[in-house]
This record gives sequence, C-alpha cells and structure tokens, in this order.
Amino acid sequence: GKAPRRQLDAVTLMKHAPVPPKKPHRFRPGTVVLHHIRQYQKTTDLLIKKVPFQCLVKEIAQNYKVDIQFQSTALVALQEATEAFLVSMLEDANHAASHGKCVTVQPKDLVLAIRLCRDRM
Repeated sequence: GKAPRRQLDAVTLMKHAPVPPKKPHRFRPGTVVLHHIRQYQKTTDLLIKKVPFQCLVKEIAQNYKVDIQFQSTALVALQEATEAFLVSMLEDANHAASHGKCVTVQPKDLVLAIRLCRDRM
C-alpha cells in the first residue's frame, strides 16, 4: 500500500509560515523634534515666508500713508530684524520657563519676556 504521510517538523513549519508585514521604524518621542531644532539652529535662512510677511508690512504701512512703496532690500531687512527680535523674545521666554523649573514655555513666560524687553528699550 501507500507509505504513511510524512509529519512536518517544527523547523519546516517555521520556514514556510507566512511572514507578518514589517512595522515601520518609529523614533522615540522627542527625537525628531530635537533633530528639527538642531537643523534650524544650523541654518541662517528666513523662517517666515516672504510674500505673507511683505503683505503684512504693506497692510500695516497703509494705516500711515496711502500708496507707500518699499525697496525689496528694505523688506528683507525688516524681515531679518523681525525674526531676530522674535528669536530673542522666545529665548528670554525659555529662560523664564527654565528659571521656574519648567520645560514648556507658557504664555506667562512670554509676558515676562515682553516686560523685560520693554524695560531694555
């Protein structure tokens, strides 16, 4: 008659088992944020988009004089100064937060930074 059916051993079963799909790699919380912080610290590019900033400047200027025009270099200089001011304010707010033994910058830290900056002007 027929030979008895061969029993599959565990090794053979493992080799032919369906492979589950591989999970995508995930960084731990905070790793990507730190990577972005280091990336932005290395660059000297402007972070505010140019066209919306120029529209805002022109809109504010309309309150003082109608049909005012700006040189492109003047708008770039205004944007550079604005970003430098914002970075300085956020640095001060970060110092205020760390002084209060906090990691997260809260609105009260920004208010304190604005008060201190106003005193310096």
